[in-house]
Amino acid sequence: MALTNPATLSSKSLCGNNTHSLSVPTSQSHQPTFSPFLATKKRLVHPISAAAAADGGKAPVVAEKPPKAAVAAPKPSSGKWSVESWKTKKALQLPEYPDQNELNTVLNTIESFPPIVFAGEARHLEEKIAEAAMGNAFLLQGGDCAESFKEFSANNIRDTFRVMLQMGVVLMFGGQMNVVKVGRMAGQFAKPRSAPVEEKNGVTLPAYRGDNINGEAFDLQSRTPDPQRLIRAYCQSAATLNLLRSFATGGYAAMQRVTQWNLDFAEHSEQGDRYQELAHRVDEALGFMSAAGLTVDHPIMRTTEFWTSHECLHLPYEQSLTREDSTSGLFYDCSAHMLWCGERTRQLDGAHVEFLKGISNPIGVKVSNKMDPKDLVNLIEILNPNNKPGRITIIARMGAENMRVKLPHLIRAIRQAGQIVTWVCDPMHGNTIKAPCGLKTRPFDAILAEVRAFFDVHEQEGSHPGGIHLEMTGQNVTECIGGSRTVTFDDLSSRYHTHCDPRLNASQALELAFIIAERLRKRRIGTQRLLSLSL
Repeated sequence: MALTNPATLSSKSLCGNNTHSLSVPTSQSHQPTFSPFLATKKRLVHPISAAAAADGGKAPVVAEKPPKAAVAAPKPSSGKWSVESWKTKKALQLPEYPDQNELNTVLNTIESFPPIVFAGEARHLEEKIAEAAMGNAFLLQGGDCAESFKEFSANNIRDTFRVMLQMGVVLMFGGQMNVVKVGRMAGQFAKPRSAPVEEKNGVTLPAYRGDNINGEAFDLQSRTPDPQRLIRAYCQSAATLNLLRSFATGGYAAMQRVTQWNLDFAEHSEQGDRYQELAHRVDEALGFMSAAGLTVDHPIMRTTEFWTSHECLHLPYEQSLTREDSTSGLFYDCSAHMLWCGERTRQLDGAHVEFLKGISNPIGVKVSNKMDPKDLVNLIEILNPNNKPGRITIIARMGAENMRVKLPHLIRAIRQAGQIVTWVCDPMHGNTIKAPCGLKTRPFDAILAEVRAFFDVHEQEGSHPGGIHLEMTGQNVTECIGGSRTVTFDDLSSRYHTHCDPRLNASQALELAFIIAERLRKRRIGTQRLLSLSL
């Protein structure tokens, strides 16, 4: 798909020209400074406040408007879930805004905006993740640690999408199963912090919590939480998803282009060469199909399915984008197709779990070696009382040694409780170290060791390794050390661009995909051998 001046695209150029299509009522006392959707003159327009499923190509259906998304003091709980019931619980990791009135105005404005995703898309993703739970598909979830305003460009979005396409082909070829591609994109801004403040040279300021909340520069103005950033985050998320949809359905992802997906900097690398060899085999298979009279013009060969996800952290923002689906009466958080609950916010009686239990999106749960098996069973019971397949994805992040020791107990507890979950490995967060230069990094060998431990444990327990969750980018960064194109400690500072944690570059991500694909291939062959022996 051709892009118009992709290098010069920004949040303003992608979103700033939409004033002709959408307008919302504005307050005379306050007008957000970054709102491309606000009308330039007073017009009588009814805002779109909710949308329902877009199943099977049907047009979105307008649904009932949810309660106002205002930040309120904790109030007594009635016991019944609502989009505001999380406010009766203790909420961790939320920023403290100096002007609550401004925040409320911004949230009400976002509430009047269209949803970013549709309920029907989220339901379809749930069905796909359910296949991964049964061992009939593999979940590939990847993208930035934290999206940023500064690095928002069509080229960066395209490159991450492209490397995920490559990884998807490699995994599908090895596992001979569907690969469910979910990006940490179009909304992955907010980041949990270990401390609410940061101190430098005797100066204490609020911690940087992500571009949708405050700025990274260490000064009071940048670090003060600014509600206007939520408007910009919404705009960037909508524009990102719009471009992803175009790539996924506009011909760029056509299987016939499999040989053209290699990134320029990886083209002559070991992984690039391995990918080209595989791509030519796929190309030959497509040629055989065409010669046999099987059309390659079917939509499944010309398009791909791609979903978005992010951590459910900023609850006021998530509430403002939660809509009631008029076709089912269920609530969906329309900021993303899938959301996950982080290690720091998964308290059974916490606000984040309270919010997540009432929305119908697929939910991920990050678990570390600190997770007690009984607590995990109780958490899953709260989030998925009907035991619906595809609803819950458990994302294990422990480090290789802990994975071998702790994960078996979690698997056994879930099995004994009869709960259906999809098991996914996050080999990134348990393997972060500090380099001699002071930068955070992750050794590729440690990441690989955790992935191998994940597969070994599932083979030992007779359960299904359902997917992989990676912090990665399509850019040629030097943030994680190791890999076949060895990145050393000395290389880190040359292309270290992350706004938060270190990411795999495209070559490292593709190398990992080949290793996982080989493991999936061996698992498939072993399963086929067992089936043949039982006949």
